[in-house]
Parts: sequence; structure tokens; C-alpha cells
Amino acid sequence: MHISKRLLCGPGLAALIMESVVIQPAFAADKVSLFKIITARDEIVIGISEGDLAQIEGQNAGGIAKMLVAKGSMSVWRYAVHKSAGGDLEQAPLHKIGLIASDSLRVEPYATPLKVLPIDETKK
Repeated sequence: MHISKRLLCGPGLAALIMESVVIQPAFAADKVSLFKIITARDEIVIGISEGDLAQIEGQNAGGIAKMLVAKGSMSVWRYAVHKSAGGDLEQAPLHKIGLIASDSLRVEPYATPLKVLPIDETKK
């Protein structure tokens, strides 16, 4: 029984191409950490990508507060709950906002049972 090399390589190559198409988007998106910003007036949820969070001392709410006080302001993505095309609720980036340091500001980690969508920098 003689099987040609093309017959053996064809399905393997097709599987490799399909795997890279399916897996590639998962690696392209940064994981996002959510935080609640609380002021005397209101509360909002912000998202910071894994890459941006890595540049913050402590990589936590305290580090974000320190950076905000040190710099005076910072740009972040505001997150809000919305419905996906399938009808599921998810946390999605709404728009980029500027935070200004204030005496009555508190930063807390924000946990959600919903799917958190990655930040799309093309939507600036």
C-alpha cells in the first residue's frame, strides 16, 4: 500500500492552518482588569489592559491610585454592561476617558461574573 506524500501532508497542513486561524485571535487580545473608581459624586468601572497594568507599580488598585496622584491625570477605558449579538450580557469598553486626581477618589478592584471584552485601540 503506497500513500503519496501529498496525501499525508495535505490534511496536516489544513489542520495547522485551521488551528492558527482559530487560536490566533485568542492570543491577540490582551486580558483586561476591571477597577471601580469612586468619587464623592459617582462611581464608574474602568478597564486596564494587561500590558498597561504591567507598567503600574504593584499592578493593583493601590498602584493605579499612586500613579494617578503622581501624574495628576491618566487616560483609561470606561467599561459598561451591554448585550452581545447573542443576547448575553458582557462588560465592554464604552469610550476612553480622562481621570483627574482628587482628594475624594478611591480605586477598588472590580469583579464581575460577565465576560470582559478586550480593549480595541482602534476605537479611540
